[in-house]
Order: sequence, then C-alpha cells, then structure tokens
Amino acid sequence: MTQKMDFEKAIIVGVNLNARVDFEDSMEELDNLAQACNIRVVGRIDQNLRRAQPQFYIGSGKVDDVRIAIEAYDADLVVFNHELTPSQLRNLEKELNIRVVDRTNLILEIFDKRAKTREAKLQVEAAHLQYLLPRLIGSYESLGRQSGGVGTKNKGVGEKKLELDRRKVEQKIHELNKEIELIGTERNTQRKRRAESDLPNIALVGYTNAGKSTLMNAMVDIYTKNDSKRVFEKDMLFATLETSVRQIKLPDNKRFTLSDTVGFVSELPHDLVKAFRATLDEVKNADLLLHVIDFSNENHTRQMAVTMETLKEIGADQIPMIQVYNKVDLATINPPEAEKDAVYISAKQKKGLDPLIDKIKAIVFTDYITCKMAIPYDEGKLFSYLNDYANILDIKYEEFTTLLTLECATTDYKKYMTYVVD
Repeated sequence: MTQKMDFEKAIIVGVNLNARVDFEDSMEELDNLAQACNIRVVGRIDQNLRRAQPQFYIGSGKVDDVRIAIEAYDADLVVFNHELTPSQLRNLEKELNIRVVDRTNLILEIFDKRAKTREAKLQVEAAHLQYLLPRLIGSYESLGRQSGGVGTKNKGVGEKKLELDRRKVEQKIHELNKEIELIGTERNTQRKRRAESDLPNIALVGYTNAGKSTLMNAMVDIYTKNDSKRVFEKDMLFATLETSVRQIKLPDNKRFTLSDTVGFVSELPHDLVKAFRATLDEVKNADLLLHVIDFSNENHTRQMAVTMETLKEIGADQIPMIQVYNKVDLATINPPEAEKDAVYISAKQKKGLDPLIDKIKAIVFTDYITCKMAIPYDEGKLFSYLNDYANILDIKYEEFTTLLTLECATTDYKKYMTYVVD
C-alpha cells in the first residue's frame, strides 16, 4: 500500500511587468509562501509583459505552457504571483481544468493555518470572506443560465442562489467585524491601563521571519528569567499572528513594555492589513519601534522598504525607530562599526543586545532625574518602592534616615519631592 503524500504539487507562475528589478526576489518569496502552506513547487513559468492581460493575466500562449507543465509534473494546482480578478480566476480554472490560487489567497491560507487566538481567527476569517465575496459568482454562472432569455422577469436559479449567498457572506463579515471590535475595545482598555502606568511601550516590527519573536524571547530570558513569559518562535513565515506584550525590567530598574507583532510581507493583502488593524494599533501607539531586519537575507533592503510602506499605510511611520539588523551570525558580510540609529545583533545567540538597550534607554527614558532623598526609617514601603522602581546609585545610613542617591522618573521625583535633599 503506497503512503499518501501530505503535500500538494504546484506550478508557480509569475509575470514580470515592465522589467521589475525585484521580480526574482518576489518569485523566490512565492516559493517560500507555498512551502509554508505545505505545497511543493515542481515547476515555474515566467513571462515578461508591459501590462497584465485581461483574460488570463498571462498571454494565451503561456496558458498552453502552463498546461504542458501541469501534465509533465502531474501538478495539483497552479499558484500565481499576483492577485487575480474573479474573471481571470474563472477563465484559468476553466482552461486548465485545475485549481488556481493567487498570491493573496495563498497568504490568507497561511494565516488561516497559523491563527491561534480567537481574535486572530476572527480577523483571518473576515479577510478570507472579503476576498471570496466577489468570487462567488463563478460557482453559479451555469445555474444562472437556466432562466428564460433576455428580458425575462424571473431570475435564474443560480442568480437567486448567488444573491442569497452574497447576503449571507456580507452578514457574516458584519458579525465578525462586530466581534473583532468588541475584542478591540477590551484590548484598548488593557492598553489604557498600561499607559496609566507610565511605562514606555516599545513595539517590534519588521518583515515576516526577521526574528522579532526571537528578540522578544532573548530579552525575556535575560531580564525576566521567566520561561512562562516566552512567546512562540519558529523559523517560518508568519509564526506570529497576534500581539504579545511583556514587561521588561532592566538591571537599573527602568521598565518598558515590549510588543511582538505580526510580520509584514510584500503585497500583503489589503483586507488582511485592514482586518489586523486592531492588532496593529499596538504599533501605532508605541513610543518607539524596533525595526527588526534579517541582515543575512540578500533582499533585506527591499524587505525594509516593504515594512516602511506598511507602517505608512497604518499611520505609524513617524514614530521614533531603531533599525535592528538581526542574524549577523548568518550574514556573509560584516556589519559596519557603528551607526547612529542602528544596531547589529544576533538575537538567537543573544549577542549585541547591550548596545540596543543603551539606544532604547537614550530615547524612551529622557525624563529621569538624578537626586538625593532622605527616607525616614519608618517609611519602609517607600524605601521598598524606590528600591524596585528607581536606580539606587548610593546608600548612606544616617541617624534618622536612609540617604539615597538615585535616578528616578520625573513622576516619582515630583510625587516624593518632600523627601528630596540638596
């Protein structure tokens, strides 16, 4: 008995419109996206065009090439490196007699597989239905022709069914969005609580699989030493689909919240960006962004541009940012000595994090004051608080008080000003 294969075989198709310089990178990424969806790429068809063809996106001659490749490799589906219109999708499936998937649908399928939390699942389902809505018509075209000729008052069976299904899908999208809104309201409440604590919020952003979650875990390991606070990390596209927030306490008692967010990718479907807007609000409300970049990837400059474009789309491109070039241990080129707004690290090996922390502190902890406070011996709670939340530089025990030389937040300085001494 032969063992059943647990993957599908695909022919990938790409059109290089107007000699795009990043075409080869984009096709390589499509291959990786397919792998992430448990699809093995067995063949590839390319075409250079000035503009996409309305009927099949590719030229009719290339459709024949795709058909030949399907037969030669016994492929199960065809994956296009572009978002196809509903009519192009129908025309291709009819012509090739095989399932056709475009880049957008592929990304949606990956998100569907990766979603773990209730919020992520709702967001992905809403985006998927939004994608399917204009594509419903293909299923009922043949039924729609069962009605009488032109001018008949009675609608065809397919057309009635289509309208009913369209309404059902639209209603379902509405219900999902309402539920996402509700979860978003709860998230906003949590965010307001964090804001009231006066802790700076730092968000990790960047291309998918750049190492954001690995950096989060490196900081958790070093500064919290609590395994239960680690987040899921894996060397694969879109390992993280929901925001995780952790509090980081540095050795000098400075604290900040660190948010791990969903990764970006070129041509990220608009409906997905829209669906994940509530999650990405964590980015918009950050005091500082750590733009994590895979320095070992030859295409990291293009990936940086995609991230910046997505940040602009969600209105987060004006937030202070540190470029964090990760995976230097895997890079084939040596990083530069030093850059003002950039650091070079290996999150996996926990190397280069001290310069990163120094840059973070220089940006988000500008409101700290060095002073002296005389704390009476019977103010044990205040002493414990300062010991936890301020950076104690020196302690002297006097007759009635403990004299502390410390560095503290301006809010604490003003709150306990009565204890400040010259």
